[in-house]
Amino acid sequence: MDTESALLALSALAQATRLEIFRLLVRHEPGGLPAGNVARHLDVPQNTVSAHLAVLARAGLLTAQRHSRLIVYRACLPRLRELMLFLVRDCCAGSPELCAPLVADLSACGPTLETCT
Repeated sequence: MDTESALLALSALAQATRLEIFRLLVRHEPGGLPAGNVARHLDVPQNTVSAHLAVLARAGLLTAQRHSRLIVYRACLPRLRELMLFLVRDCCAGSPELCAPLVADLSACGPTLETCT
C-alpha cells in the first residue's frame, strides 16, 4: 500500500457513520449485509447509508455483490490488513519484539482472504 491509498482509506474511515458501517460489516464477515440491513442496524436513512457505502467502496474497503434484487456489502479484510501493515511497517525502529503484542492482537483475528472481489 502506498501513502495515497492509505490516505484514501483513512479519510473514508474518518467519519463517524462510515466508521460504524465498516465496523458493522467486519462483524458480519464473511456473509456481509445488504444496504437496507446496514441502515436498520445503525438507524440511519438508507440513502445516507448508500452514499457512505460508496465512499468506503471507492477507498477499497468494501466489496459489493448482487444477489437477485439485493446488493450485499462486505468488508474487504485484505485491504484492512494492508492498511494496518502500512501503519506499523516501520514499527519500533527495527525492534520487532516491541511490536509483538500488537502483531499478536492483529493475528488473533484469524486468517484473511487474499483478495477482494
